Amino acid sequence: MPLLALSLLGATLSFTSCDKDDNGLELIGHDESVYMRNMHEGMAMMESMPKTGDPDNDYSTMMIMHHQIAIKNSQEELKSGKSAEMKAMAQSIIDKQQAEIAQFNAFLAGHPAHAPAVPEFNALQMMNMMQMMKAVDLRPLTGDPDFDFAQLMIDHHQAAVENSDALLKFGRENATKALAQQIITDQKMEIKMLQDYLLANKKY
Repeated sequence: MPLLALSLLGATLSFTSCDKDDNGLELIGHDESVYMRNMHEGMAMMESMPKTGDPDNDYSTMMIMHHQIAIKNSQEELKSGKSAEMKAMAQSIIDKQQAEIAQFNAFLAGHPAHAPAVPEFNALQMMNMMQMMKAVDLRPLTGDPDFDFAQLMIDHHQAAVENSDALLKFGRENATKALAQQIITDQKMEIKMLQDYLLANKKY
């Protein structure tokens, strides 16, 4: 058999065997994951979000979209998950983030965007979202709904923390800054809980 054909055959065999590693870890394609589809759909919405240049308004609008991703994935975890711990976490996320969406909407209803614009905030906010998507796209998804929910929610929460840090730096309104600080506190704690779950249930 020609060398090129052998090389192509080897590459094909290597590619088709990547669903299972030497330790028996079985992986699924990202397109098979409802969690990942929710992440990508939410990211497309955030990328197309009109920017006002007002950091408090743009933070609020983007965090509503960002929270909606977490709520969708948490609802999927309640539907598909088996771990009582992760299902309790999912319900807690839904409850907290639905309440925060209501607060963001109330803020936006009473706070028209105003100058001066802060383009640095918009650039930082978008960079945080892009980093989140890079992080989740690098995750090895196992098909275990509890494990994959925890993996992706860590990256999702980290982006919320970084966005909230940016708002504390550039924001002008006490209402959004207080909400940002609460999000940082809550989601850092949840990140630790999710990491502890992954360590206790690690697959590789």
